[in-house]
Amino acid sequence: MPDGVVVLDGTRIGYAGPAVNAPTAEPGDEVVRVPVVLPGLWDCHTHLVGLRDSIGSEQLVLTPSQVAAARSVKDAEAALQAGFTSIREVGGYGVYLARVIDEGTVRGPKVYAAGSVLSPSGGHSDVHGLPHSWVTDPLRPNGMLQVADGVPECLRAVRLQLRLGAKLIKVCTSGGVISELDHPQHQQFGDEELRAMVEEAARADRVVAAHCHGRAGIKAALRAGCRTIEHGTDLDEETAAEMREAGAILVPTRSIYEAILTRKELVSPAARRKLEEIEARHSEAMGIAHRMGVRIALGTDLGTSDPESPLAWGRNGREFGYLVAAGLSPLEAIEAGTATAPETLGPQAPRSGLLAAGHDADVIAVSRNPLDDIGVLAEPDEITHVWKSGTPVKVPTAGN
Repeated sequence: MPDGVVVLDGTRIGYAGPAVNAPTAEPGDEVVRVPVVLPGLWDCHTHLVGLRDSIGSEQLVLTPSQVAAARSVKDAEAALQAGFTSIREVGGYGVYLARVIDEGTVRGPKVYAAGSVLSPSGGHSDVHGLPHSWVTDPLRPNGMLQVADGVPECLRAVRLQLRLGAKLIKVCTSGGVISELDHPQHQQFGDEELRAMVEEAARADRVVAAHCHGRAGIKAALRAGCRTIEHGTDLDEETAAEMREAGAILVPTRSIYEAILTRKELVSPAARRKLEEIEARHSEAMGIAHRMGVRIALGTDLGTSDPESPLAWGRNGREFGYLVAAGLSPLEAIEAGTATAPETLGPQAPRSGLLAAGHDADVIAVSRNPLDDIGVLAEPDEITHVWKSGTPVKVPTAGN
């Protein structure tokens, strides 16, 4: 919309539309003129885990929680400065950081966190190289991984995340890449276990996000009623049609694939081999999902604390370009990172992601039109202004 106006009214948007219909500014009102304004961006698949030198299941468990949380404070601020005013954190220390961000102690986006990632023993949330007793204690202080076997343990695992204040539940319905021995093609959790977790989450108005690569895991997640499919590497036309009919949302996370491909030494040889086997298929699956009408929400799977790493926080906006490369138009990619994104939280979704009266006053300004150059959203320096809940948290410095 050319010549548009957005009026912030406290923590909400009071008006958004053509300037000709906008309320008249009152004396003392601050008026900011910018080239382009958008809703605050969302990343629907992140991890506040404080890793630096390498990525693997063992590092997630062995990094002291105090160190990981302290590093993650800076990571959260980097996301906000890159224009991401909201994140869905699907495993990590986000349940704790959300509290200190909300109270204003530190700066960061709004964090909608899952707590720990749940899988069965031997699955993606197990640490195969460490003693089983280390990873089966659900109350251990470190890490974002938790194993549960059988319906009673699965129910308890969900309830423990709810006890921490989780806004959604994250489960693994297939093997993964960074875990050592499990395979991305194989289904994890039985149908009865998955249904129990989805139903338990639903009783608390939470949805379940399913980590899954292979078709078996995708189908199991859909049968159980999971809200989102994370990664979806082996998605084909049949499973895409099932997703569309179920109303499930795909969060493809192409960023993590591209980042590791440029720095393969960051992961173990086993993880490297698995990634090389599936990355081309993942690219195809993104295109299939779009052509088949599956709704897509932007997510990156980024989460390392080394600012020089290709997996670092603040690089989240690169996912927009990967979505466009998969076939989405620039406007569709922006929709994936704004309007569609809150829906990944189901009943916990805030009124966010739109420039509309009554929605959260989370707004960004950029230096040029992303419909002409989607790459502008990948450059934090080109995000000139950020308002979170109506409060400016990023403004140009003198001389810029």
